[in-house]
Amino acid sequence: MNLRSLYLWLWLCISVSLSFSSQAVDCSTDTVGLCTPTIEEIIDEVITETTEHGSDGITITTTTETTNTTTTVTNKDSGDLLDGDNGFVVSSKEGDMDIDWGGQGSASMPSGSGCNQLGTDKCAQITGSGNSTSIMGVDGMGTTFINTIDISELNIKYGGETNYSIKVDKQDAQDSIYMHITGKDGQTDVFSGTDILSASGDNSGFKTYESSFDFSGSLTTIVIEIGGRDINLSIGPLFDDVAVNILYNVINTIVTESITSVEMFIALNVDAPEEIINVVEDVFESNEIIDTDIGFDFEPIEIQEPTYEEVEIEIAEIEIAEIELELEIEAELENVIEETTTEEVEVEVDTKEQESQPEELEEQEEKTENEIEVKETEKAEVEQPEDTEKEQEETQEEKKEESSKEKAVKKIMKKIDDKKKYDDVNQTKTLVVMQVLGNTKTFFEDQQQLNDRIGFFSNVVLPDTVINDNDIASYFLFVGSDGLMNELVESQWQK
Repeated sequence: MNLRSLYLWLWLCISVSLSFSSQAVDCSTDTVGLCTPTIEEIIDEVITETTEHGSDGITITTTTETTNTTTTVTNKDSGDLLDGDNGFVVSSKEGDMDIDWGGQGSASMPSGSGCNQLGTDKCAQITGSGNSTSIMGVDGMGTTFINTIDISELNIKYGGETNYSIKVDKQDAQDSIYMHITGKDGQTDVFSGTDILSASGDNSGFKTYESSFDFSGSLTTIVIEIGGRDINLSIGPLFDDVAVNILYNVINTIVTESITSVEMFIALNVDAPEEIINVVEDVFESNEIIDTDIGFDFEPIEIQEPTYEEVEIEIAEIEIAEIELELEIEAELENVIEETTTEEVEVEVDTKEQESQPEELEEQEEKTENEIEVKETEKAEVEQPEDTEKEQEETQEEKKEESSKEKAVKKIMKKIDDKKKYDDVNQTKTLVVMQVLGNTKTFFEDQQQLNDRIGFFSNVVLPDTVINDNDIASYFLFVGSDGLMNELVESQWQK
């Protein structure tokens, strides 16, 4: 793989999208109540790469588009909605109960000792003894105080909870008092909750009540209804210092985007490096170029084939070397035999001297008999015909000659390299060696020319292009054909 293909493979991906999230947010418009405060960071990266090919290299431009989304979930407090300073209600609707909010049934706004443990300032008293259903749908109602508060400016969208607190002083155990809050999103009820603060039969006295109602989604309006009954008509339930606040979920999402672009140039090394160019220039500056312009001259290679005489000389040299080696070995063997015999004789003589005289006489007799046998054998050999000895010598010389030739041929064949066994020179040399070994020097001489004659009629010659249609031709063809065939066969073996 060349450099260009390698980088094309590395930058094959055109666009890559990556997303990283540090923490998941578990809060939405469907969440009821408060969410756990958290921070979620999501990083989206889109990497786009473009490749531009030039004559001197490749330019790769990498563009990274980063989108960082940070989502923060918090619980926000609206503050006391019934506190005029917070801007949700006017002074006549505040929770200090200096002024009657208005509502259903009869009520009074005592002060001083008439408020008992609620303080000397004004408070609210439930005086109605009726038993009906309030506007907000609460049963057992004699008197109500209603306060509707617009909270749209809080932009509540992800739910939360509505908290309240109220101080109550109920002197008559038969009386009752309740707290009701309804949350709306426009004209739609989001939640509606009623708490019976002190039921009939409960001798609660002075007490502060606190509780909350959860909700989900959006919220634009809060309706607060405080009601109850006065059974004995002496003094009804008293209440003061009403406070209502909303804790709601706020999801804040911040998105930041950034774009970075990086260019990378990759040279393709088309030209030689500067160091190599300098070396080449030095070489040409320091040396002169000579133009001979003599061209090329191709000559055939002559292969000298071995001749019969050269092979025969080589065989003769090998035979002579073998004969000399055999003579040296024979001479060495004779010397070894003589030395061995001399040592044996000396040992026998020393032994014989130690033996008695009768033993010497026996040895002399045996020696005399052996000498007689040797003389008879020599005499018999002398009496053999000379022709027989000559034939044996010739046979031994032929065997020796054949044996030495075979050995010489084997040595010549061993000298031929196995890798060059089948080239022209070695093939020719092999044929010549086999010719020498077979003693067929005259095999390739001119053969005897056959005469174009008919059978045993040597003086009759057939014409080359004329065949006469007569009886003599038929005779020669059929009657004399056996003799002609025999003549042809016999002539093939003539030398």
